[in-house]
Amino acid sequence: MLKRVLSVRFVFFALLCLGPATLIYAMQPQVKNDDNYGTVVSNVESDTISCSDTANDSMNDSVLSQWRRYSAIIKSHLYRDYKKMYREKGGNFKYPFLTPGSAYTDQLWDWDSYFSDVALRQILLDHGTAEDGRQAVKYERGCVLNFLHYCHSDGWVPIVIQRDSVYQDLMKGFLKPKNIYKENMHKPCLAQQAAFLTKMNSGNANWLRSQFYKLQFFIENYKAHYRNSATGLYFWQNDHYIGVDNNPYTFYRPPRSSGSILLNCFMYKEFKAMVYLSERLGFQEQACEYKRDANDLRKSIQKNCWDPRDGSFYSVDLDLLPIQNERWGLQSGAPRDYNCLIQRFDVWTNFLPMWAGIATPEQVKRIVKEHYENVGTFNAAYGIRTLSRLEKMYSLRASSNPSNWEGPIWGISNYLVWRGLVKYGYIKYAKRLAEKTVILFGRDLEKTGTLHEYYDPDNGQPILHPDFQDWNYLVLNMLAWLENDNVINEF
Repeated sequence: MLKRVLSVRFVFFALLCLGPATLIYAMQPQVKNDDNYGTVVSNVESDTISCSDTANDSMNDSVLSQWRRYSAIIKSHLYRDYKKMYREKGGNFKYPFLTPGSAYTDQLWDWDSYFSDVALRQILLDHGTAEDGRQAVKYERGCVLNFLHYCHSDGWVPIVIQRDSVYQDLMKGFLKPKNIYKENMHKPCLAQQAAFLTKMNSGNANWLRSQFYKLQFFIENYKAHYRNSATGLYFWQNDHYIGVDNNPYTFYRPPRSSGSILLNCFMYKEFKAMVYLSERLGFQEQACEYKRDANDLRKSIQKNCWDPRDGSFYSVDLDLLPIQNERWGLQSGAPRDYNCLIQRFDVWTNFLPMWAGIATPEQVKRIVKEHYENVGTFNAAYGIRTLSRLEKMYSLRASSNPSNWEGPIWGISNYLVWRGLVKYGYIKYAKRLAEKTVILFGRDLEKTGTLHEYYDPDNGQPILHPDFQDWNYLVLNMLAWLENDNVINEF
């Protein structure tokens, strides 16, 4: 994810973008459900865990036991300035909104603002008053409504909105391209944020009613222009603004070739969100359509992205030469009978089918045992490496454009993998990942007084971008879970 924070002295900011997206609410897999907002998540271990998770872990118990002392440090820092994320309307913004972290200037980013909002609601639950909660609503809803303000019948929605004129090339994610079907747009998390806010509003979606048709345009754009008909999977138009900047599945690959597992998991969740919103608004016919979309996508992911040999989900390569229907062509005797090729890279996004609820319990058992536990690939002292250290591309270099997702620890990757572990009942594993994340951020705050964009997996040292708040604030949701308090979850 590219991110540049604009300051008085320099321009630092972020690119990110998930292409096609649409989500669904029906069809829950047979997993332990902890998706109720504001409920205490039980700390009971699942009977699916048949071995100790401590044997292969890369941080010992004596160190992990320190997480409690960092709780107060994290809370005192993160509770202090959350209202600095609030921005008023004006310029290119028709509504108030949340900027993803108080160190940012007047920018609204797609998935950043969504996950920052999830963390904000945890702060308000832990620390805010009833009036604080009411005050936040207009800024939260404004994130969705500002994006929908720029959506028309073609379904294009910008990745980022800036208050004033766009003067940096990196901000062109706000500008509508000449050909909207050759560039990525807002990631498929817009309906998810709307559904999240509706759940926070006791299921009342009337605040969205007049703009819901624009969400449908947005989803239809993805279905019509980001979907590979042969596989049923969704692809990025190119490697711009994909959120995980230099992820090898997409980075420097041909246009429309990347059947990204990240994109498809977000798209699945987006369809689920559209089901929920349709039902809340009384649009049963539309809800049924989005349920079918979700079911179809889940089947396509299972068919094309699951690798039984490795026990892992992968992204796929869609850039195959067309089959020539020549009677006497060179390969006419036995043309290919497959529509994509698995990309066997060990990337953190391979865990996202757990977060999305797509994986079966049997698949999760293999994923956890063969990949999550493996200290030679993913499992590091401070969380999950974003790329296995056995991959040739593995690197911990400091890079801001693109931001580096080739190995460093990111707060969002730790969080989403943790959520997947909790969802499927792998409580001991989830507990240790949450503890590692708390220690990582607690030590950074204790030493530097701030948080950073990404970190060294083995020693926890920050690599780049101080004052990066954004989804790092989700550590508060993990802390609430560790302390057996009420937890706010994303949709």
